[in-house]
Amino acid sequence: MGRAFAIGVALNSLFVAAEVAAGLWAGSMALLADAGHNLSDVLSLILAWGAATLAKRAPTAQRTYGLRKSTILASLANAVLLMVAVGAIVSESVRRFAEPTSIQTGVVMITAGLGVVINTATALLFFRGSHTDLNVRGAFLHMAGDAAVSAAVVVGALVISQTGYLWVDPALSLAIAAFIVFATWGLLKESMNLALDAAPKGIDVDEVRAWLAAQPGVDEVHDLHVWAMSTTETALTVHLIRPANGDADAFLHQTCEGLIKRFNIGHSTLQVETDSSHACRLAPAEVV
Repeated sequence: MGRAFAIGVALNSLFVAAEVAAGLWAGSMALLADAGHNLSDVLSLILAWGAATLAKRAPTAQRTYGLRKSTILASLANAVLLMVAVGAIVSESVRRFAEPTSIQTGVVMITAGLGVVINTATALLFFRGSHTDLNVRGAFLHMAGDAAVSAAVVVGALVISQTGYLWVDPALSLAIAAFIVFATWGLLKESMNLALDAAPKGIDVDEVRAWLAAQPGVDEVHDLHVWAMSTTETALTVHLIRPANGDADAFLHQTCEGLIKRFNIGHSTLQVETDSSHACRLAPAEVV
């Protein structure tokens, strides 16, 4: 995946430089808006790449989980970065409505068409990993969105060349901004949830609780916590009351294996309590 990030950063950095130059030459706000979007995506790729590299570092005495959480923080930063880019695009687009500017549609169409090719190729580099890694999915969505935005810029320039309607350029920029918000909102919400140690998307905590309660000899389940260690790894801690616990080691191994196979929770810590007459101070639901 490191090679995909390297190729994506190189290709898109070159294209951003070309797109800014073409946008200034052609006087197209839509092209400059797309360039700003692409620049934020280059930064997001660098963030995602750096986070993926940091996540591979071994744990230390101070950071006992290593730096796996950096992938979640990178996803959150990417989403915020895109929202900031949207604000800049909207501000300039509104100004262009009041002061329409002519554009060189031929330059815009050629440049944006090149963007469609580059962004589609880059998105394909991340397609396979986008199904299992939120950090990689963020990179894929950025690139796929860029391809769609560049295609819209081509169409907009074509409309202007045929009709002379200059308002199409800032209007298209606002449409691009709306598209970015729509495409990014899910990533922002999920990244924020994971940063706040919510259970990862796709894991039903009630179902996990019911499964644990159904294990042999378990009378009660309490103090259950499920959270993301990274964009690909999930952790769990739980207290189980199990009076007859003669097969303690075998029970722990089997239960942890079951959590991996059924819920893809790979880092489980189970505390088994055998005496229900001594209430655990963490048993009440409101206690964390």
